[in-house]
Amino acid sequence: MSLICNIVGARPNFMKMAPVVLEARRRGLPQICVHTGQHYDTQMSDIFFRELELPEPAIYLKVGSGSHASQTARIMAAFETVCLEHNPDLIVVGGDVNSTLACALTAAKLSIPVAHVESGLRSFDRSMPEEINRVLTDHLATLLFTTELSGNENLRREGIAEASIHFVGNSMIDSLRSHHDRALCTKPWHRFRLKPEAYGLVTLHRPANVDDVKALREIYSALIEIAQKIPLLFPVHPRTRAQIDRYGLRSDSITLAEPLGYLDFLGLMAKARIVLTDSGGVQEETTVLGVPCITVRPNTERPVTVEQGTNRLAGVKKDSIANAALEALSCPKDGHFLPPLWDGRAASRIMDVIQEWR
Repeated sequence: MSLICNIVGARPNFMKMAPVVLEARRRGLPQICVHTGQHYDTQMSDIFFRELELPEPAIYLKVGSGSHASQTARIMAAFETVCLEHNPDLIVVGGDVNSTLACALTAAKLSIPVAHVESGLRSFDRSMPEEINRVLTDHLATLLFTTELSGNENLRREGIAEASIHFVGNSMIDSLRSHHDRALCTKPWHRFRLKPEAYGLVTLHRPANVDDVKALREIYSALIEIAQKIPLLFPVHPRTRAQIDRYGLRSDSITLAEPLGYLDFLGLMAKARIVLTDSGGVQEETTVLGVPCITVRPNTERPVTVEQGTNRLAGVKKDSIANAALEALSCPKDGHFLPPLWDGRAASRIMDVIQEWR
């Protein structure tokens, strides 16, 4: 097998790419891992390598933060040098962050094939930077690995060749299944004086929700109302914390915490009574865990979590968010079905395809 170059860059990438990297290592396949440094501090990056048992990246580009354009451009310039020096035969990118698109575009311009882990997801909302990254990466890729059948349908509709599309399941769920028991053993709820099944967990990071003060006020007002019914723990993304502080939105009824590592967050999520989020990955993880999820967005690129899982789309208005949460709290946990191939073996199927392709 020729050289595989695996790309990570931001927090969501680590859980998706770790099983792929580890499976390639298990098979003895030549590979290098490049960390772009899109997320770069300890709680947003370093801890994930340790907890997911990933080897240290061979190359660290240290691009840091910035606007979408400047960050993407810096990654492209730095990654081009890596490609020219190491001459990889396949670039493997995951998800929909700026690192994903930047490395895929660089590779395509150098005529290096690209494999995209988590292809075909569509919110059909071009105001989301992630949607732009998803669409463009898919149309640059040679191998497209889908997590749910809606992804196959979306790619076919966009004219992607059937032979390029591979339904393999969800590698993020590989990580969850591998680390679930370890996460529960840490009992992270004790640190916050919470009781299992008796608290809510909150995440917010999307620019449309946290950079627009009107939207943030609506969402935070809903959280304050929900917190009258159940304690809420909110591990705060740095950008979100800055906005909360800027607009004086703190409330004694909501416990703010620093960003958490993978194991602590997974343990808290597994034992939460309800999760409120705008994250795509959390919609998937709660579906597998059977935890009611309220998605604070008007749309989702992961429809299987609504159709078969525990996810409810609540929009971004105070009343709709609060009503969805209170309704979920008033009902016993719903029965749910695991989406097809979310069985912890997605990475193995991905590497089967890659080895056969070469």
